[in-house]
Amino acid sequence: MTATLSTAEERKRQRTERRKRASLWTVLTAWLGRPLASFHLVLAVFGLLTVLGLVMVLSASSVVSLQDKNTHSVYGVFKKQLLFVIIGMVVFWVGLRLPLRIMRQFSAAAVVICTGLLAFVLVAGAKLNGARSWFVIGPLSFQPIEVAKLALVLWGAHVLVQKKAVLHQYRHLLVPVVPVALLMFALVMMQPDLGGTVTLIVVLFSLLWFAGAPMRLFGAIALGGIAGVVVLAIGSSYRLDRVLSFLQPDADPLGSGLQLTQALYALANGGLLGRGLGQGQSKWLYLPNVHNDFIFALIGEELGFLGCLLVLGLFVMLAVVGLRIAARNIDPWIRMVAATLTVWLVGQAAINILYVVGLLPVTGITLPMISAGGSSVVVTMFVFGILANCARHEPESVAALRSQGPGRFGRLMRLPAPDVYNPPAKRKPVRPSTPPRAAGRRDGTSQRQRTGTEGRQPQERRRTRRGVPVEHRRRSAQGRAGQPRADEGGRH
Repeated sequence: MTATLSTAEERKRQRTERRKRASLWTVLTAWLGRPLASFHLVLAVFGLLTVLGLVMVLSASSVVSLQDKNTHSVYGVFKKQLLFVIIGMVVFWVGLRLPLRIMRQFSAAAVVICTGLLAFVLVAGAKLNGARSWFVIGPLSFQPIEVAKLALVLWGAHVLVQKKAVLHQYRHLLVPVVPVALLMFALVMMQPDLGGTVTLIVVLFSLLWFAGAPMRLFGAIALGGIAGVVVLAIGSSYRLDRVLSFLQPDADPLGSGLQLTQALYALANGGLLGRGLGQGQSKWLYLPNVHNDFIFALIGEELGFLGCLLVLGLFVMLAVVGLRIAARNIDPWIRMVAATLTVWLVGQAAINILYVVGLLPVTGITLPMISAGGSSVVVTMFVFGILANCARHEPESVAALRSQGPGRFGRLMRLPAPDVYNPPAKRKPVRPSTPPRAAGRRDGTSQRQRTGTEGRQPQERRRTRRGVPVEHRRRSAQGRAGQPRADEGGRH
């Protein structure tokens, strides 16, 4: 009897757990089905990455800032990063509030300006870490390649959408997007900046992929990109050392392989839960550039495997939300822009994490929103603003914002209601003109007779055969039937 009661209670408990799981899944599905779910998810990912980035930059740069002769404070790099984050918040608001049609309208001018800046930095730029790719104005520095990537996304999507009907032809698919991108590649390679070249390749691949380019084209572009990366690696001694250290990490653990070796040690020391925030040892000059390129290693050391999973989960969520925004929009330009921006950010994060764990050669690409860097964090925040703006242009979001109002966040940020998407009007096919007829018919019918026949109504024309009305034929036939035949009259 007791065993029967325990079995019944166990079944009841299992049914209760299944109901709870079903109710949680129902609530989650219902929330994801709300009109502004994508918009709120973008804001959540943006806020979490911003806070995590500031905390980790403060922890990672404290030793480097303390040894700086100009500041002698543990907050030197953090204050500069905080200033750029404040500027980035303003830029995020601009990207969220600026109409997307304005961005599309001025994308061509932005590409021209950014290409000019990439050329001008070769002459007037400052040389840092072996690359002349920075404009330094007082305590601030600016890298034009970051803005050039965004301009290429906006303008490339505009051109490819405009030529959608003829993209099956290679000359329309490649020109002018690929030549402009190759010009940017050449200017960035002359700096030389390997990380900027790799991210530009990611942007170009994304544009062509979402435009529907054939796979054989990606093979050709991949070969060209690999050739460019090899040229950059061979052209500089320290980049060649990075490639060789990737192939043989144990060959020079205290020289060219120092960063990779120390990054792996930091990840191993973190374990599951980490050594605690601020307790990492790799930032004490054991791991160079720990607050820039290798901040993910410090996250693994101080926050452990769970901290690394948090970072990976945020970028996975960004990938899902960005592609969801692209899929739910109906404007082809917004779809391509949202998808390309998502691939750019997630691809850059993936490259950074992969070379920190030793699966790729070190390229110097920063971890978006987390690594220290002024121009990188400002442009990334602007990209998040554009993604949130694209989320507000989903058809269901547009209907909700226009009917129910902007909501609390919209009123706080003074966001205007998004415009309703109006597809371009389709051109009606032009009917070919009727060829002129000859002056007369073969049977000798005059123009006046033809005009009189053709000028009748369609019903009258259908009742006409060989130019003689049906009524006339009937009346003539009846008349002939009423008259006696000649031979019959002769008999009487």
